[in-house]
Amino acid sequence: MMKISRFFKTIFMIDFVGGLFMALKEFLKPKKTINYPFEKGKISPRFRGEHALRRYPNGEERCIACKLCEAVCPAQAITIESAEREDGSRKTTRYDIDMMKCIYCGLCEESCPVDAIVQGPNFEFSTETREELYYTKEKLLDNGDRWENILDANIKADNIHR
Repeated sequence: MMKISRFFKTIFMIDFVGGLFMALKEFLKPKKTINYPFEKGKISPRFRGEHALRRYPNGEERCIACKLCEAVCPAQAITIESAEREDGSRKTTRYDIDMMKCIYCGLCEESCPVDAIVQGPNFEFSTETREELYYTKEKLLDNGDRWENILDANIKADNIHR
């Protein structure tokens, strides 16, 4: 009986010393936490944040009013109205997204044939009123103009997955 008790004590001590060395090893490694409001972590190019409408380099809106994003949206958060141009092509007169309904699934982005609607890198867009979460075409175009460099780089980085 005495030998069995000594055996278990030895095993316990080996486990204890091993755990102690593991804790010391982790203690000496560099820290993984960041000071969030002041330091930002790396965001994946496939991150789905705040929506944006993009423009072509000449300043023309990319959206061709095909309404695929409106049709594919499972939450029915997108509303599009269009009009015909002089040359016969369509343009959007109204492009609204109700961000309170949006589930950030990314289907609108995937369905767009011209990469007009994209989900940008911004995840810090809290508001004080519900009305501020109703995005109009102007707000979406402003987001696209603000983040165009980042959006273009993310689309290029994501091309291998498309």
